[in-house]
Amino acid sequence: MLNVPRPLCVRALLFCLLVATAASTAKAQTSQNPGLDHQLSRLDIGVAASVIIGKDESGTAIINTVPTTVNLTPSNTVGPLVTIRYTVKPLFGLEFNYGYARFTENFTPFGAPLPGSSLTGGVQQNTAEYTFGYVAHFRERHGITPFAGAGLGTLDFRPTPNGGEGLLPQARATYYYTIGGDYMLSKHWGARAQFREQFFLAPDFETNYLTIKQHTTNFQPGFGFFVHF
Repeated sequence: MLNVPRPLCVRALLFCLLVATAASTAKAQTSQNPGLDHQLSRLDIGVAASVIIGKDESGTAIINTVPTTVNLTPSNTVGPLVTIRYTVKPLFGLEFNYGYARFTENFTPFGAPLPGSSLTGGVQQNTAEYTFGYVAHFRERHGITPFAGAGLGTLDFRPTPNGGEGLLPQARATYYYTIGGDYMLSKHWGARAQFREQFFLAPDFETNYLTIKQHTTNFQPGFGFFVHF
């Protein structure tokens, strides 16, 4: 079941589209500056809706001083992903990504009073992605320009005031790869379909009974639009 923060997603998408439109207008106004035009022609700003599918993990945490197997089951969600790309040449480009998602990390057991208890508890959180990466674009085929990239950065997990069980925020180093394709709808606007996968250490929110010490992944199919200057 998807956990979709719709008002936040809609506001983020509208904001990014307004920024892209304003930037495109600014590009038209600077057409008499060839040097600036050349640099802007390497830039695009995109916004996509990403489905975020978490992977189940299990590990050994300490509950009441006893090593206990704890299972982690993240909920699935949809969140906006903003990408700014600077393409020097087709096989060499740089990108910055900002993503947002709200979902719940479900742990079994969750702070159980006795080892072996099946009590399940969830930590609702707002998560932000800040990553930088390399991206390469390949030869256009049938109007679609394939791309592939990889990078690293951080995921910032912040438990919500009402559903976060009073736990502390936590940042995790993350690595990712991305593959996809761009299709130009007009001279400056295009559509983008992509698939991303993130790799990071499962969050424990600085709490012993949630520390399973397992690396996990998020799968992120997504679709959106971008403006190319």
